[in-house]
Amino acid sequence: AEHVVFTAHLDHVGIGAEVDGDGIYNGAFDNALGTAVMLEAAHQLLAGPAPRRSLPFVAVTAEERGLLGAEYFVTRPTVQGPLVANINMDMPVLLTDVTDVVPIGIEHSSLETDVQVAAAGLGIVLTPDPKPEEVVFVRSDQYAFVRQGIPAVYLDAGIKARSPEIDALALYEDFLTGHYHQPSDQASLPIHYPSATR
Repeated sequence: AEHVVFTAHLDHVGIGAEVDGDGIYNGAFDNALGTAVMLEAAHQLLAGPAPRRSLPFVAVTAEERGLLGAEYFVTRPTVQGPLVANINMDMPVLLTDVTDVVPIGIEHSSLETDVQVAAAGLGIVLTPDPKPEEVVFVRSDQYAFVRQGIPAVYLDAGIKARSPEIDALALYEDFLTGHYHQPSDQASLPIHYPSATR
């Protein structure tokens, strides 16, 4: 009767000001990839043993407009029984093979031990938010759950590359300065799908 809700927002900013003749804001990383990761999680969990709790997978909208879809769901859930946790996927900027994940908001949640155990089982380390000044914790869908007293975590892409020659944090920052909320956030970018799957 308890529900652990997986979320990802499927909206982006749509059509906007043209950049180099392109006005379609594709949102490949933000957040088509997050939605794809959520769907793959559903696929993998469906293939395994039945979990102890129900696992609704909710693709919400209007995240870019103020978390409106997540707020609507969390205040009017379509499932019976309590929502006990939220796992949110938003903009996993996976441009190289990474060995970590950044669990945004974990320090504000009772989920920390569970996330640590799950990460260890996959051979992944947890890295603190490298840019806490950006207050990402309150800018993505998990915050709608937190405001209702539901423990939540936003799993963001890691920043530690498997190869010592690659600076994954620099790749992430290049994405933010060159592609975030731009038409160039598109599927032709070098998405590292094995890290997304893991």
